[in-house]
Parts: sequence; C-alpha cells; structure tokens
Amino acid sequence: MTGLSPARPHRRRAGRGWLLGASAVALFVVLPIVALFVQAIQGSAGLWSHLAITVLPVALWDTVVLLAGVGLVTAVIGTGTAWLVTAYAFPGRRLLEWALLLPLAVPTYIVAYAYLDILHPIGPVQGAVRWLLGYEGPRQFRLPDIRSMAGCILLLGFVLYPYVYIPTRAMFLTQSANLIDASRMLGVSRRKVFWRVALPLARPAVAVGISLALMETLNDIGASEFLGIRTLTVSIYTSWVTRSDLPGASQIALSLLLIVALLVAAERWARRKQRYAAGAQRQHGFEPAKVSRPKGILLLIAGSLPILIGFAAPALYLAVEAVKRIQFAGLSPRFWGEAFNTISLASAATAMTLFFGLVVAYAVRLRPGTAAAWFYRFSTLGYAAPGTVVAIGVLIVVAMLDRFIDRTAIAWFGLSTGLLFMGSGAALLYAYAMRFLAISAGGIEAGLARIPLSLDHAARTLGQTTAGTLRHVHLPLSKTALTAAGLLIFVDCVKELPATLLLRPLNVETFATHLYGEAARGTYEEASVAALAIVVIGILPVILLSRIGRN
Repeated sequence: MTGLSPARPHRRRAGRGWLLGASAVALFVVLPIVALFVQAIQGSAGLWSHLAITVLPVALWDTVVLLAGVGLVTAVIGTGTAWLVTAYAFPGRRLLEWALLLPLAVPTYIVAYAYLDILHPIGPVQGAVRWLLGYEGPRQFRLPDIRSMAGCILLLGFVLYPYVYIPTRAMFLTQSANLIDASRMLGVSRRKVFWRVALPLARPAVAVGISLALMETLNDIGASEFLGIRTLTVSIYTSWVTRSDLPGASQIALSLLLIVALLVAAERWARRKQRYAAGAQRQHGFEPAKVSRPKGILLLIAGSLPILIGFAAPALYLAVEAVKRIQFAGLSPRFWGEAFNTISLASAATAMTLFFGLVVAYAVRLRPGTAAAWFYRFSTLGYAAPGTVVAIGVLIVVAMLDRFIDRTAIAWFGLSTGLLFMGSGAALLYAYAMRFLAISAGGIEAGLARIPLSLDHAARTLGQTTAGTLRHVHLPLSKTALTAAGLLIFVDCVKELPATLLLRPLNVETFATHLYGEAARGTYEEASVAALAIVVIGILPVILLSRIGRN
C-alpha cells in the first residue's frame, strides 16, 4: 500500500486536468447559446416589432402545425411497421426489418427536391395518371400541388418515421412474452393485444422516437422552404441572409429554442413511467404469429410502402437523373471540388468532435461526480438545438473574436487580419462540433462503460499514467464505439444544411449547399449527382444500424 501512495496525488492531478478539459468543452458549447441570448436582448433596431406582427405569427403557426402533423404521421408509420415485423411472420419480414431503416439515408431536403420533380404537373407521375384517365395535359387534370402543408407533413413523415420505428421495435422485442401469452389465452385477439398491452408498455419508446423526429423537423430548412412552408427555421435564415438582421434572427431563434425545450419536457413527461415499461423483461422469445400467404403478401406490401415512398422512389429518381446528366454533359468539373470540400470539412469536424467527446467522457470515468456530470450535460446541449440556432450563436461568438483579433493586429502591427475564423471555415467546424458532440460523448461513454475498472487499476499499478491507460487500454478496447460514433458524426456533417448555408466561407460549395442552390433556382437535374452522393454516404450508418439490429 505504501508503494502506491506517492502515485495518488499524481492521479488526482491528472483527473483534475481531464475535468478542466471537460469544463472547457462545456464552455465551448454553452458560449454560443449565451451569446444568442445577449444578442436577442439588445433588440433589432425596430425590426423586431415588425417581425412580431408580420413574420412570427405565420412562422409559429406553420411550425406548430407541421410538428403536430409530422408527429402523428411518424407515430402511426413507425409504430405500425414496428408491430408488423415483430408480431407477424410472413415472407420478406427479415428483409423489411432492416429495409425500413433506409429512409434515414435520405435527408429531408433531398426527398423534397426529388418529389418536386417527380410530382411536377408535367412530371412522370402526373403524366402517367393523365394517360390512364385519358387526359391530354395539365390544364385538363392535375393532382394537388405538393407545395403545401399536407405535402410537407407527408414527405417529412415518410422520411423520419425510422426514429420511431427503431426504439419502438426494440421495446416490442423486450416486452414480456408472458403478458402477450396470457392475453392470448384469455381470448384477446392479436390486434387487441397491440392496443391493450403492447402499445401502452411501448409508449415511452414511441415518445422518444417522436421527439427525435420533431427535432429533425425543427432542424429542416430545405424541405420546408422548397415546399413553401415558412417555419421558424426558415424565418431565422431569411432574417439573417435577406435582411442582415442578426438580433432579429436571434430573437426568432430563441422562440425556436423555447419550442425545443417544450418538446424535451414533453418527452420526459411521457417517459415518467419508463422504469415500469422497461422492467417488463421477456422470459422467452416473442414469437411472431404465422399468417396465411395472401395475408402475408398484403402485410409485405403494407410494410414496403414507407420504404418505397421514403427511400426507393427518390433514390431511383436521383440515380436516373444522375445517369442522364452524366451521359448528356459528363461529370461537372465542380463535382470534385465540392466532394473535396464536403469530405475535408466533415473529416476535420469528425476528428475535432471525437476529441472533445473523448475529453468529456474520460473526465466522467476518472472523476465521477456532480461536476463531471454537469459538464457532460452542458457539452451535449447542442444536439437538441436546430442547426440554424447553433449557427447564429456560433456566428455571434466567432464574429466577436474576429473583430477582437483584427483590432489587436491593427493596433500592434498595423495589419488587418479580416475574417480570420469566418473566412477559414473554422466557424463551420465549430458549429458541426457543437451540434454533434452528443453523439461523440454518448458513444464513447457507452464504450468506456463496458471496460471494467479493474483494468484501470491494473494499468496504474504497473506504472501507467491516466493518459497511458487511455492510450494502451481504453482506446484499443473502445475502437468499435469510436468508429461507430465517428461514422455517425461524419455522415451528419455531410448532410447538415442549415449550419453549412449560414457559416460556410465565401465561394465554398459542398454537396448540400450545391443541391440547395440548384433546387432554389429550379434546375433540379444539375444537382442530381451531388444529391445521389449524399444518399450513398447516408447509407453507411443504416448498414451499421442494421448490423446492430441483427446482433
């Protein structure tokens, strides 16, 4: 014991060092949120009253209606498909289990971009319908315009339902099979078992999934704008870009943050009995009921519809349009530059976010307690904030820093540094790291939690420092968690549109911003290759999730 005592002060100092690093990361995340509040309080030179009368009521109403509609659609589709593949055995069920995850690969703005062309009055779908009905042109017959609230709700719902499907299916699989068997023995049909037993137990999982889907809805800017829905997110973007009204945009962003806080509170209220639901562990496997072949075919068709609408149709459209574009004019010379920008920015942000997440998660392991727990919570705040809110907060902080450095350089050296951080892309990396730090910290903490503390004690007994233990023990054993977290962060950075639009350096285009620009101009075919590239990259985490689901 005496031989170990000299090392204890060193270990405590090392732990304090990691805790200090975690506090710096927490400040890194909290600072833009605080700056957003300060900027909003300053007012907007008379424009805020104008926004409050003309812009905010419409934006708030459209946002609330959109959230209510998307929440309902995702709940119905996600819960229904989860029960379908869990409770019934039919041909193709195994395929549906992982294929229902595919819409996660397609960002909402790409689905809107694709369907605007697919469902155009002179597009393939309406043309086929008119041909079948014997009409000659759009003036004689046309389907309702997809640029509407109903169209936006349906498209977002068919893309975001996997957020409900994943946790709800997991809850159905872990529910007590004994309760299901008892219900069946009492003569309750499988349909009534769903309503009376399975669904009430799964309500916490459904609530979690709906809240995640609604967070993504609030983060969306491309789909809503393309489909003519003026949400708070769109209003933030136009207030800053069109009116150059940063305080006004900040005030609208605070309204959006209030909605986020209400969503989080509602989700936690819905999960207040989660311990009871999660405690209903199955004692034997949940056996799906075998159905007749005709009914099995109907179930397969019903389960395939969300995949067709949310993934297959837009992906096939993009593939066809990309092939046409390449055959007609070849690959655009801008493609490789955009690919380099997209991959380099996402890679740098992934490395930065993983490092910050490692600092926070390792501090929790070394110094478990109130301080580390609070630093962890503050570090993950950015994930709940929409990309526009994060971007506005980062913009305020980075602009202040750029002005300070520029004034200091002029005073000391007579040289102007200009927009040092805004012009170099550092602000965009800041926003990416702040927004996706929760994925990094959560994934790494989960990986570290699986490593017994006895290995830490053994390594330190052999003379390893905390950094040496991390390098030689924790990192090798956590490489799967690190890889998974890095993959998810990389793909989210590639797909992120709002923050990229607001903070990218001048003349820097990524796949996402190129697609947004072409869709805004109505030249859909020009962006098909970039959109297809985003979808292909987005399939990577779907493959990861499907592998996890099989284990």
